[in-house]
Amino acid sequence: RLHSFRFAFRGILLMVKTQHNFWVHLVLASLTIIAGFFFHIRLAEWIMVIFAIGMVLSAETFNSAIEQLTDLVSPEIHPTAGRVKDIAAGAVLLSAIAAALIGLLIFVPKIMAIL
Repeated sequence: RLHSFRFAFRGILLMVKTQHNFWVHLVLASLTIIAGFFFHIRLAEWIMVIFAIGMVLSAETFNSAIEQLTDLVSPEIHPTAGRVKDIAAGAVLLSAIAAALIGLLIFVPKIMAIL
């Protein structure tokens, strides 16, 4: 069972080392966490922020796995392979939009209150 965690952490490390978009999401997640501490967000807001971050990072990870698997089984350009990759990328975009909306709903009122 410990090996399962080792494999999982290896996968996360691969994402960090090889996927630029994962880094972008990590930077945005870090800024959001810093903003959460700065604005003293409530527990319910923290739950939403953590869920949104996990959702986006998970979607990006699944997207990368799907892309690599698609490249393995279809190394040549194929319309179906392209659609599979587009659909996976669309899932990342949907999760990022949802996360951005959560962030706006939480942080815009707090920013407006100090202006």
